[in-house]
Amino acid sequence: MLTLPQTLSFAVIALMMAAFVWGRLRYDLVAALSLLTAVAVGVVPFDKAFSGFSDDIVIIVGSALLVSAGVARSGIMEYALQRYAPGVNSVRAQLALLVVTVAILSAFVKNIGALAIMIPIAFQFARRSGASPSLFLMPMAFASLLGGLMTQIGTSPNVVVSRLREELTGTSFTMFDFTPVGLALTAAGCVFLTLFYFLVPARERGDNDLHAALDIENYSAEARITADSTVVDKPLSALLKISSGEAAITAILREGGLRIAPLPDAILHEDDIVLIEGGQEALDRLVAQAKLHVGAGRDKTYNPEAIAVEAVVTQNSSLIGWSAQHLMLYDRFNVNLLAVSRKGARLDQRLGSITLNFGDILMLRGDSQTLPQFLRDFGLLPLAERQVLLGSVRRGLVPVSILVAAMGATALGLLPVALAFFAAAVAMVLFRAVPLRETYDAVDGPILVMLAALIPVSDSLRTTGATDVLAALLADLGQMLPGYGALALILVAAMMVTPFLNNAATVLVMAPIAAGFATNLGYRPEAFLMAVAIGAGCDFLTPIGHQCNTLVMGPGGYRFSDYPRLGLPLSFLVIIVAVPMLMLVWPL
Repeated sequence: MLTLPQTLSFAVIALMMAAFVWGRLRYDLVAALSLLTAVAVGVVPFDKAFSGFSDDIVIIVGSALLVSAGVARSGIMEYALQRYAPGVNSVRAQLALLVVTVAILSAFVKNIGALAIMIPIAFQFARRSGASPSLFLMPMAFASLLGGLMTQIGTSPNVVVSRLREELTGTSFTMFDFTPVGLALTAAGCVFLTLFYFLVPARERGDNDLHAALDIENYSAEARITADSTVVDKPLSALLKISSGEAAITAILREGGLRIAPLPDAILHEDDIVLIEGGQEALDRLVAQAKLHVGAGRDKTYNPEAIAVEAVVTQNSSLIGWSAQHLMLYDRFNVNLLAVSRKGARLDQRLGSITLNFGDILMLRGDSQTLPQFLRDFGLLPLAERQVLLGSVRRGLVPVSILVAAMGATALGLLPVALAFFAAAVAMVLFRAVPLRETYDAVDGPILVMLAALIPVSDSLRTTGATDVLAALLADLGQMLPGYGALALILVAAMMVTPFLNNAATVLVMAPIAAGFATNLGYRPEAFLMAVAIGAGCDFLTPIGHQCNTLVMGPGGYRFSDYPRLGLPLSFLVIIVAVPMLMLVWPL
């Protein structure tokens, strides 16, 4: 018989899940309302209402988002993609590469770290194939959960269940005791995710709609070949290869006014000027990977306060009829003209000599304190605020080194995950891998609020004793089932509990139940403990049961109800594969 607090706790959880599935209110508002309701009915004490804001999971997710932004901004992922996977263009091949890589990495480092380092590559693949990033991100999150099952250090449930086995039997699970079953699950899961990715709805981030409407396809820019450029003394084809067909070279200008046709075998020399045409991201990728210099030789020193914006020349702009060279934009106003877009026209002259017209779209770079005033004074209308990276300073290997250091510290047990990733996030800002002004854009506020609000709500199941009621129910059901059925019951129960508890907490609650359950039925406990670890590590049904699922919710633009579309059949696959494998490797 349920007590009143237990009944109320179940009711709040049920209403919350219904509101998430309904989808009419944004997920962070649903979480906040659920927290207030739980406090109002007394299942969450007043002094515990905001305990979630100090929870490690919130710190891990927020820090991982910032670290991922730093890695994405560095350009390292684009370079790796171009070098090691230049011909992977189909969505299925891209997805196969992503899920397998994430799964393998997750076996040896924390799965959220493996996922964070691969998210920028997923966005690159999405741009290359023209697919929505949402088709990649959720399968990658699920693959990271599966990959973590393969080793003792791959995921928290494996570590916790190893400790509990030592307490119960005197012998801990070893590093690779998890590998036979985990490898089978990972292989089956990766095949499933690659074949059935279409179950994931194509979503876009809510803030992408305006950006898409303002997408500028053809910017014209110029860049200088420097001594540090990767294409110096190489044919133009080397530069074209980096562009992957997304940017075109319209001319090569050499000292003395010599204009060279952009033929693939034309050799690029130091101080050559190349005129480029393409989208903003294609231009940025080309300039960053080839180490070209933009800005007509200006602004070579790093200015942490510099920003880049896109702005349209209005009808009353005093720039109409003038060129950047005649106006001496940099000398007089400390503003660099990076690129120009003119609808229906190809601009094949030096950037500084282009006579500006009404309706031209300019990409400008200048000091964050003075550039807004420049836009107002010259009648320029800024477009939607979005990140413009062309011409910005990259920190190369610094962000990747920071991430590797954080993952190494956690793998060696030197630091807990939350502290390691928080330190990595601070280092990203300290070493300017992410500019300070972009820090809070990278940290997805609504996701963090949702997590912080739901932690005490979910924990009410434990504090009211509702989990004890579930344990007793399991014991009664197990008496009527054969060995494989009892094992499947424990696995399914752990899967069902994980969305409402932290995965490590699920093991702490379920592992003693599973061990006692096995003993009472006359079975050895190892297979049942392994089932708890697998169930706790395989939450594919919600964005709140594991931080990897939460991490991709914002970037993928997912709704709460999107997760079961792919996650439910994957959960059935895990059960079908895991039960016989557990019985084979760990006989009852």
